Amino acid sequence: MNSSSLLKIVGLLVVSSIIIFISFIAIVFTNLMGLIKFYTPFIIVLTLGILVFVTNGFFTFLKPKQLKVSFLSFLSLCLVAVIVYESIDAYHNSFETLADQEVDLYQYQPFNQLSKVATLEEESTLKLEGDLPVLDGATALYPLYSAFVQATYPKKEYEIYHSEVMSNKTTDAYQNLIKGSVDIIFVAGPSERQLNQAKNRGVELKLTPIGREAFVFFVNAKNPVEGLTIQQIQDIYSGKITNWSEVGGKKEDIRAFQRPADSGSQTALEKLMGDIPIMAAPTEDVVAGMGGIIEQTANYRNYKNAIGYSFRYFSMDMIHNKSIRHLKIDGVFPDKETIRNNQYPISSEFYAVTAGTTNPNVEAFIEWILSKQGQSLVENTGYVPIN
Repeated sequence: MNSSSLLKIVGLLVVSSIIIFISFIAIVFTNLMGLIKFYTPFIIVLTLGILVFVTNGFFTFLKPKQLKVSFLSFLSLCLVAVIVYESIDAYHNSFETLADQEVDLYQYQPFNQLSKVATLEEESTLKLEGDLPVLDGATALYPLYSAFVQATYPKKEYEIYHSEVMSNKTTDAYQNLIKGSVDIIFVAGPSERQLNQAKNRGVELKLTPIGREAFVFFVNAKNPVEGLTIQQIQDIYSGKITNWSEVGGKKEDIRAFQRPADSGSQTALEKLMGDIPIMAAPTEDVVAGMGGIIEQTANYRNYKNAIGYSFRYFSMDMIHNKSIRHLKIDGVFPDKETIRNNQYPISSEFYAVTAGTTNPNVEAFIEWILSKQGQSLVENTGYVPIN
């Protein structure tokens, strides 16, 4: 081997090493950004392609003109692939989402000067002092029990995740109650798993109804279907009905979104389905800690063929924006009156749940919640009073 060939090999190795190192850094970055599904294989293909052309540059296999045309064609194909992927991703992200965590809790913090929390017109008949009950609950109910707190607790800052007034979502709230780290949680009824967790710890859950809420199903506002029967919903979520044309709509596949396990709304769906198995939920990849990617239940996206469900409170902003439309269930529309008089077939109570707390203020606090003042805050927050 002559010195010229040796220099070419060394040069190729050096340049290739630099290209591979840059590609490795790019792959690490795409992983951290959660772009692994497309951009990691794309970078590998791009790197291999560039290495082929670099090798050709050191050891000429193609004529200069052929090399130039081939290289430009390769880069053009890569660019087209990126444009297509980003266009599809932008289309996907253009649809509004609805998820149980979308309530901005800081807008409802008690005693915050800019808080949107509902208030009483007169002084509260209950003022708590001393050993304050530690509260937790569902995100959707935080604006409500925050209103209870502002009316009855001492004025101070109550940090949302580490204070006497927290909101850690339904699943964590039940766990905190069962472990004994909180006194009251404000939630929908427990799932079978949560009941079993309490039983295994020797804990008895006491559920006090404090208001009513509707479990609603909704579709894109342009979907012509105005209502479904409970049987049709069960058939959709078991996978028996798969096309909107089967329930009076257009000939389009139904994209039936679900909620995470043990969330209040997923528990409500499970109760509605009874013993009927629920089909697998649509999933999506999300970025987790340390740049890892995990697969989780996909948030509702308002595709034209989508159907989703939630408690009525969560969906009202999108209803007001005319993005989605509530469905009639068994011919009844979910409004405050049909929820109040129990005509709407999937209305349910939500609760102040305790588990044997010894806090001396808990009983008086729950009694006040059931009083005229407490129930007025239930209504003013957007729910239906129990009394």
